[in-house]
Amino acid sequence: MKHFFNRRENIVTEALDGLLRTAAPETLARLDSYPDIKVIVRADWDKLRVAVISGGGAGHEPSHAGFVGRGMLTAAVSGEIFASPSVDAVLTAIRAVTGKAGCLLIVKNYTGDRLNFGLAAEKARAEGFDVEMVIVADDIALPEIHQPRGVAGTLFVHKIAGHLAERGESLAVVAAAAKAAAADIVSLGVSYSSCSIPGRPYEERLGETQGELGLGIHGEPGVEKITVQQADSIVGVMTERLAAAMKPDGQYALLINNLGAVPLVEMSLIANAVLSTPLAGRIAFAIGPGPMMTALNMNGFSLSLIRLDPERVAALLSDVAPHAWLPAVAPHSVAVLPAPRAENPAATAVASHDAGVERVLAAICDRLILLEPELNRLDAKAGDGDTGSTVATGARSILAQTGALPLADSAALFAVIGDTLATAMGGSSGVLLSIFFTAAGKASGDGADLAASLLAGLERMTFYGGAQPGDRTMVDALSPALHAMAAGGIRAAADASRDGAEATKAMRRAKAGRSAYIGESDLEGVMDPGAHAVAEVFAAVAGILEPA
Repeated sequence: MKHFFNRRENIVTEALDGLLRTAAPETLARLDSYPDIKVIVRADWDKLRVAVISGGGAGHEPSHAGFVGRGMLTAAVSGEIFASPSVDAVLTAIRAVTGKAGCLLIVKNYTGDRLNFGLAAEKARAEGFDVEMVIVADDIALPEIHQPRGVAGTLFVHKIAGHLAERGESLAVVAAAAKAAAADIVSLGVSYSSCSIPGRPYEERLGETQGELGLGIHGEPGVEKITVQQADSIVGVMTERLAAAMKPDGQYALLINNLGAVPLVEMSLIANAVLSTPLAGRIAFAIGPGPMMTALNMNGFSLSLIRLDPERVAALLSDVAPHAWLPAVAPHSVAVLPAPRAENPAATAVASHDAGVERVLAAICDRLILLEPELNRLDAKAGDGDTGSTVATGARSILAQTGALPLADSAALFAVIGDTLATAMGGSSGVLLSIFFTAAGKASGDGADLAASLLAGLERMTFYGGAQPGDRTMVDALSPALHAMAAGGIRAAADASRDGAEATKAMRRAKAGRSAYIGESDLEGVMDPGAHAVAEVFAAVAGILEPA
């Protein structure tokens, strides 16, 4: 698996510097102890309040440094990827941000973190610092294990402790609230892949149709293998197990966490699935979905819930500086507003009769239907061989509704033809011709004569489609025809159209349309089928209106 990095040993320090360079000015800083000791601190910290410190191995971004700021962490201590920071690193962080008010260490329940943060706390106490530590063990994947892992639910504790510290509460109050909160959190994760560590060979332990339920945030194996299945099914299993581990009463806050590689569209779908389960009735508000405590590029997600009381609600809803913390939102139904219904001239067109227009329209459609095999043959040399069939389908659709067409109203007639071709023909050619006739109808309704209306349609079609004369498309016949028609009548238009179509034989390079993907040698001497169709249409009309 590929990764973006320079040297493996510099990944974490360079990533942390990237965070600092893109943070708001004068909000974050690092200690001058790089690279061995990596500590990110609040740049505006004055040591008058309780300091809240957390950390752990890198690879969980935005945790932990991304949550340093007003209302959350005072400092974050980072180890290398998935490696606990050293005792010296934690002790350095304590010394840097702790004043007389003391500090609280928030630690995930992993052996390395417990030991290194624990020893640092003891050393800090020996130096005279007032230090408390809370251990978060929120993972319910292994319900009978004595020491559950600490996972994404740790973020609830960061938020609650940071809120109380910012408010000026004592260390005793902050620590007691953090410990009580940690005891009321449950989390469970699922993934369809293991994670990939930059600079190391990737080993996928899961089969093509396998996933893992209850795995850890360092890629530790899950409690059980599962088969790839619908999101509703996975979410149903997870919420049932979480509900069984929750206390039977009370409301909860939900954190929907992306473990790193789940696309946003899937995370939103997962959020919808969770909020459609029976568990939703106990969720007062949700945080996410989003990447908050990741496992590098693990293709999975986790759900965490914390039991609420008024103090926790106030803490979780309070404003904070770190952008990585997503605002809590009370679940609600989907708002649905009526969609505007625009008047469709084609839908309200009233049938009318005009013998001359009917003759011309029938001649055009008949000619295009007869051309079906020839146009398909030409298109087979420069495209996928269906131009004739597509055009003939549109012509048949127009003929089928001749009796209902507003033949005496050119603006309405063009609008109906535009709507019909968009539906009947399909593909880009149907849309282009629909644009042409729709714009022509608009111009006609605004008072333009026939030639000006059709030129308006051409202008819009070339604007949206991008083709211009010389690009080897139908425009090579249509543009000269319409300009000649405006200046000299239909016979001049037919002659100009035929000259334009013939000219496409010498165009060895198409700049638009499907022929743009064909080699020059395959186009030489081949007339563009769209241009040929246009020339035949003008020839048919000229044969009726100005016979030779």
